[in-house]
Amino acid sequence: MAGRTFGVVEKNGRRGPSVAADEDRVARLVALGRALSDPIRVKMLGMMAEAASSGRGCCGLPDLGVPTWETDGPSGICVCEFQDVFSMGQSKVSYHVRKLKEAGLILEERRGRWSFYSLDREAAGALLAEASGHLGAGTGVPETEV
Repeated sequence: MAGRTFGVVEKNGRRGPSVAADEDRVARLVALGRALSDPIRVKMLGMMAEAASSGRGCCGLPDLGVPTWETDGPSGICVCEFQDVFSMGQSKVSYHVRKLKEAGLILEERRGRWSFYSLDREAAGALLAEASGHLGAGTGVPETEV
């Protein structure tokens, strides 16, 4: 414990600003952990990352207003694609998507009745960097001791 300093957690019954910021950070990391704790959600993230660069369209319903790569560019993945790939109903897919949204890992674009989901690469990178800092560099302990 020598050489480590501790900030004021509570003074006169009030929590310090660093405690509130730390609680927010922990909440974000817990949401990230929950999002990545299920193989289906990890695979969904992979599908979204691949869809952004593959140039494929969604669900083959362009005549109903569903965007296609040719007319609208990359738009993300529709719930129906997740349903097909994972052989599960819409409510189960929505549950998994909600966990990814709560973690801030994906973006939702609504077009009429359809929602399309894509990986938010910037947010995902920031969350992973924050997790890395929290587990190593931000502890005050040299990385070789962590």
